[in-house]
Parts: sequence; C-alpha cells; structure tokens
Amino acid sequence: MANSDPSQVPASADNTEATATPSEPSAVEATEQGSAARQLLGMKGADTGDTNIWKIRLQLMKPITWVPLVWGVICGAAASGHFTWTLEHVLMSAVCMVMSGPLLTGYTQTINDFYDREIDAINEPYRPIPSGAISIPQVVTQIFVLLGAGIGVAYGLDRWAGHEFPTLTVLAIFGSFISFIYSAPPIKLKQNGWTGNFALGASYIALPWWAGQALFGTLTPKVMVLTLAYSLSGLGIAIINDFKAVEGDRELGLKSLPVVFGIEKAAWICVLMIDVFQIGMALFLISIHENLYAVILFLLVIPQITLQDMYFLRDPVENDVKYQASAQPFLVLGTLVAGLAIGHAGL
Repeated sequence: MANSDPSQVPASADNTEATATPSEPSAVEATEQGSAARQLLGMKGADTGDTNIWKIRLQLMKPITWVPLVWGVICGAAASGHFTWTLEHVLMSAVCMVMSGPLLTGYTQTINDFYDREIDAINEPYRPIPSGAISIPQVVTQIFVLLGAGIGVAYGLDRWAGHEFPTLTVLAIFGSFISFIYSAPPIKLKQNGWTGNFALGASYIALPWWAGQALFGTLTPKVMVLTLAYSLSGLGIAIINDFKAVEGDRELGLKSLPVVFGIEKAAWICVLMIDVFQIGMALFLISIHENLYAVILFLLVIPQITLQDMYFLRDPVENDVKYQASAQPFLVLGTLVAGLAIGHAGL
C-alpha cells in the first residue's frame, strides 16, 4: 500500500525526489522566459509584470509583425530589376525596411491597440493598455512620434533616390491613412471582415512591395494591380488573427469572418484565399513565360495545403499560431519568387 505521509517515505526514495527537484526551477524559468519573449514581441500568450517603459513601448509596436513588411521591401526591390549589391543600395534598402517595419508598422500596431483597448480587455488583457502598464497620453505620443518619423524617413528616401515625384512619401502617407481608418471610428475598416482583412493583407504584401520597387525602379500601374490581387492571399492570412478574438468581436458587434460565418466556414474561406491567389500568381507567371518561377511557386503552395489539413482546418482557434509558424514561411518565400520573376520579366 502506498504511503501517503511524506515524512514516512523510505530513504531509498530520496534519490528519485532529489533527481526530479533540480529540473523544476528550470522548467518554471523556461516558461517565464517564453512568456517574457511573447510579451516583448507582442504575441499571443504573453504575461504582464514588466514595468520597463521601453519594453512596454516595444510590445505596443509588436515587432513580430515587422517581418512581413521588411520582407515585402526585399520582394519589391527584387521586382524592380535594378537592385544591385552595392553599399548604397544595401543601405537604402535597410532604411526603407526601418521605415516600413519599426516606424510605420509600429505606428499601425500602436494606433490599433489604442482603438482596440476595450476589445483587448476581453481577448488579450495582458496587452499594455488594458493592463494599465502604459498611460493613454504616453500611447498618443508614441503614435505621433512613429508617424512623423516614418513619413520623414520616406521623404529622405525620395531625396536619396533622386525622385522628382515623392513616391515613397505619398505611399507612406497613404499607408498611414489606411492604418488609421482600419482602426479608428467611424469608418473602422476592421469592423467588416472583408474590407478590414483586405486592407491588412494589402498593407503586408502590396505596400512594402511598392516601396521597395519605387525605391530602385519604376512602380507601374500593372504591378500595382497585380500585387493588390496577390494581396488577397494576405487577406487569408489576416483572417487567421480573427479566430483568437471571436468572443470579444461578437460581444462588441464586429463582423469578423469567424463571427459572420462561424469557425469552420471561416477557416475554409481563409485557406482558399491563401491558396487560390498564390496559384493564380503562378498561372500569371506562366502567362509571361516565367515558367521556372511558376513551378517553384506551385511547389511552395503544396506544403501550405498539407499544413492546413494537419493543423488549421482541424482546430483554427487552438492551432492558429502553430499553423502560421509552420506554413507562413512558404508563403513568404513564394512572394520573393514572384518578385524575382517580375523583375526578370521586366514588368
């Protein structure tokens, strides 16, 4: 019979207990470190507790969301057909990435948190504003500083590139305006699952692509239309973020696709948007005789479909982060393939 009194455990059992004990602090420490990292990056599953104002400001800017914008600049530079591996071009692209990522995406995420503070109090109470980690005046100051810095850097890039027309400045102002109406009433694009997610998808694919292409080459209407169509795959990616917020969106009357169509149907809409428009881009590449790039893009869609079946379609609420982490790299690589193809074709 088992002995339920710890004081009566035989001495021979002490070794087992001693062996298990040292692993417990490391497990707790690992959990705390993981939670801290999520907090700093602005990811789901973060915890509160850090009072460093600069870390809190960084959390508001959600660094994890900068990556697609930085990558989009690279794709646009590739699509220009004029990027060269010179020091000047590398520096110009790096500055453009800072503009698109930390500054303007940071502005976008901060203003979104500002207007979403009531929703976040329900869905993500660990976020800086609902948790009380930062005051409203401090948030407003951050919004204006990031916005002003982003537009200022865009103007500087126009001067550096020798543009007669300030293309990058106009793109920065336009993108900032879209970010504002995405989050702010009365328009609040995100209230509608279609318009809001398309605005988000275009901001992650088309806008940084346009910036990179305009910086090193010529941004044509044909490329703009093509990248907007390709951004519909980004709409699918944007829908994934709505699954974690279903409860709060429903309570506050926001018409996200999971709220309107239900979890299962919205998941299918999501994956179809992701796959169909990537395949559409591959077919377009065939039409302009960029067959090798088209085949590569087709091959990159296959693992995405596999991972959709393995994770996302089975439980989109539970597996949203797991799916994005495993499948999104293939979409990201596909975007670069499309950019290289367009640059090679000279569109």
